[in-house]
Amino acid sequence: MKKVLIAIAEGFEEMEAIISIDMLHRGGLDVTTASVTDSNIIEGSRKIKIQTNILLGNFKELPDAIVLPGGMPGAENLAKSEKVKELLKNMNNQNKLIAAICASPAIVLAPIGLLDDKKATCYPGFQKNFTLSTTYTNENVVISKNIITSKGPGTAFYFALEIIKYLVGKEKMDDVRQKTLVE
Repeated sequence: MKKVLIAIAEGFEEMEAIISIDMLHRGGLDVTTASVTDSNIIEGSRKIKIQTNILLGNFKELPDAIVLPGGMPGAENLAKSEKVKELLKNMNNQNKLIAAICASPAIVLAPIGLLDDKKATCYPGFQKNFTLSTTYTNENVVISKNIITSKGPGTAFYFALEIIKYLVGKEKMDDVRQKTLVE
């Protein structure tokens, strides 16, 4: 079973995190949520609190994929984490899947060069943080090599479905899509 790590920071966008967690479980993936703080209880941008499975500092493996919800200041808090940056660089070096939504592509991935020479999307307006070598597109979900990016809360279902397709195939993605009534 493929392992997915979802990094959660204070101020995360609740829809992007919860939809991803739920849909990836439905896709048969082994999902672990990890707090980038020193507490397993994390408050989102809409003041909804969730409890993560583990503290990121205690996560010692290299998963098959990492998912970064956006939200503000969630994306900024992910970007401040040296552990997140280190994990992202290691995963990219091994061509593992990196998936980021909303502000996270622009605030977390772009500054460390992970979107250089790639096509990507993000929450409208944040593309100003992309480097000149990143091709911004207004598509809901963009796949560029080992990186999946998406625009925001309203695209979270499609984002999660593309992660499922990437990791376990189109048949499983179609099954989850049908059972969750995502059109």
